[in-house]
Amino acid sequence: MTDPSPFDPFKDSLGTSGMPPPPPVDPAVGQRGTPRQPLPAAAADPPLPASAAVPVELHPVADTPPLFLAEPISSGTHAPDGSSHPMPTHRPVDIHQLFTRITHELRKLYVGQEELVLGTLVALFSGGHVLIESVPGLGKTIFVRALGQVLGCKFGRIQFTADLMPSDITGSPIFDMKTQEFRFRPGPVFTQLLLCDEINRAPAKTHAALLEIMQEYRVTVERVSYRLERPFLVLATQNPIESEGTYNLPEAQLDRFMFKIVADYPAEHEEAEILRLHSTQLDLDSRLAQLATVTGPDEILAATQQCGQVYIDDKLLHYVNTLVRRTRQWPQFHVGASPRAGLAMLQGARTLAAFMGREYAVPDDVVQIALPALRHRVILTAEAEVEGRHVDEILRELIRSVEVPRL
Repeated sequence: MTDPSPFDPFKDSLGTSGMPPPPPVDPAVGQRGTPRQPLPAAAADPPLPASAAVPVELHPVADTPPLFLAEPISSGTHAPDGSSHPMPTHRPVDIHQLFTRITHELRKLYVGQEELVLGTLVALFSGGHVLIESVPGLGKTIFVRALGQVLGCKFGRIQFTADLMPSDITGSPIFDMKTQEFRFRPGPVFTQLLLCDEINRAPAKTHAALLEIMQEYRVTVERVSYRLERPFLVLATQNPIESEGTYNLPEAQLDRFMFKIVADYPAEHEEAEILRLHSTQLDLDSRLAQLATVTGPDEILAATQQCGQVYIDDKLLHYVNTLVRRTRQWPQFHVGASPRAGLAMLQGARTLAAFMGREYAVPDDVVQIALPALRHRVILTAEAEVEGRHVDEILRELIRSVEVPRL
């Protein structure tokens, strides 16, 4: 690990000049040594007669919001109720045991979709977000609700439509008639597990509103930033079949997603188990209440910090760098992956190694998450699309072309 940068942006640049501090100033003496003269008392205005009183109509004026300049993120943003959230102190966590408990509870209600479950947990404990591409009816809402119950986190869902506005998801100031002032009303993004259903049905300006939320974990309204409660995970879904009335996600937002997971139909025995579990007329809330809460937000944040400390060998780092850079030179790719893809692969490999109970990452961890980390960050050439080539097929060829390091 490298030492932190010696350049502190919040350090007073005048504190190291070597000049002695200024002498104290006597409050009874002016700045230049002259005694202060008391101000003459102002004469009181005579009271107005009752007949001269004129009613004045009061108009609410919003206070000028504070400017957060050169302040740490922990104290420069506020929750919707105005309170600040200091960083808690965490204890060491057995991540392998925690991962086993979470998956064991999820399997009581959610069947199959191993890649979806593993990819979502890796993204959650790596501080990333997940884009899910699947047909309707595969139980994505049940999965996210069950995950929130098991993790002890709040769950929220937004159904994206063509008329959805940015303020519909972020919230907006409203005028309180009781207090005669404006107050901020939080939107549905102020949760911890957010399911954005059919995200490609919303217009581009609504997509842009999610960029700051996904990257900086805060919402800025009227020049005031409100912190989102951590952990915060966005699971966005899109239907690959129906394209009428949809908007393609911009490349800038696609790159914000750590993984793109393709959920397919379950296997025969898994679908039979789904029919057995969910064919009875039982309320979903009562089924969710039967799941045990095995962790909480503080423990998840502690485990996330521990996952970042998993050892990465220099040979493995070079292997990831080679994979990402080769996507920019591959003949079937018009656009290759960005450096954020390499960061996602390294962070995901660390978390996956911690899930397996190891304190170091191996090339198998990188290969296992390479497709979800790369498939949405590359663009096929026109010739490859005409030939009917698939992104995953070409990525597998690329991965096989790179020599796996021996650690």
